[in-house]
Formats: sequence, structure tokens, C-alpha cells
Amino acid sequence: MAKSKKVFRSPKLARRQARKRRSTVAERRKKEFLWRGYSMDELKSMPLYPPEEDPEALSIVALLPSRARRSYARGLSEECEKLLEKFDNTSGVVRTHCRGMYIVPSMVGRTVGIHNGREFVKVDIQPEMIGHAMGEYAPTRKSVKHTGPGVGATRSSKHVALK
Repeated sequence: MAKSKKVFRSPKLARRQARKRRSTVAERRKKEFLWRGYSMDELKSMPLYPPEEDPEALSIVALLPSRARRSYARGLSEECEKLLEKFDNTSGVVRTHCRGMYIVPSMVGRTVGIHNGREFVKVDIQPEMIGHAMGEYAPTRKSVKHTGPGVGATRSSKHVALK
């Protein structure tokens, strides 16, 4: 008959094992998304611009970062205005060249094809993207992947045996 050997558990190990047991038992609760203290329902019900009779009223533009607020205050281009209308009227992927357009709550949950100079990159707009420019999510440059020596290499490293 084999003797069972008693295993010594340090207090740290015991705490770690207890924490692991607790995490598997209780499911993690998904926190409600808040942007600047407002839920998505509140943000979607807010107007984009403040009404003319009360310029101090709360609006989406008033909550945006300063660069985006300035862009909206100066007025959107015709192309960007059409894009906002497309979000309201069409379903499916909306394709655009407006990389400088700032994301607002009415766009959340939609898929956008953002042009990166060569193709349209499909981006699913998440609530965390509000206030960021669309172009941030469609990179225009690829990272350089260097291969072996070749054209443009230094004279000493040009001639590598091919073995």
C-alpha cells in the first residue's frame, strides 16, 4: 500500500488556489459602457448639435474632444454630411473615403469600409471608438518586413553564398 505524501502549501499558494476557484465559480459580470458618464442609450438620444434657441444645451459635439469639437463647429464637408445620412438610411457596410470624420454614437454597431489608399478596410464601430477619427482604424502604411540581403545592400553583404 502506497503512503500518501502530505504536500506543503505556502500561504501564497493557498490564496492563489482559492482565488482561482472563486473566479471559475462566479461568472464575470459585464459592466455597462459609459462614455463621459453617459450610457449608450442616453448618448444616442442626444442631438448632434445643440439647438439654436439654447446653445448651452447638452449635445454630442459638446462632449467630444477639442479637435473633434472644432471640426464639427466649423461644419462638415458635403461628403461627410452624406455619410451621416447614409448611416441613418442604409443597412450593411457603408463605404467611405472620409478618414477625418469623427465617430459619433449614431455610428456605433455599424460596419464601415474605410479607404486606406488601396482598398476599403472593414471596421466594426465599437462604443470605445467614439470621438476618434475613422482613419485611425485603417492604417495607410504597412510595416517593413526585411528579407535577406539583395538590392540596396552594402557591398560586403551583397555576395552571400546561396548554398
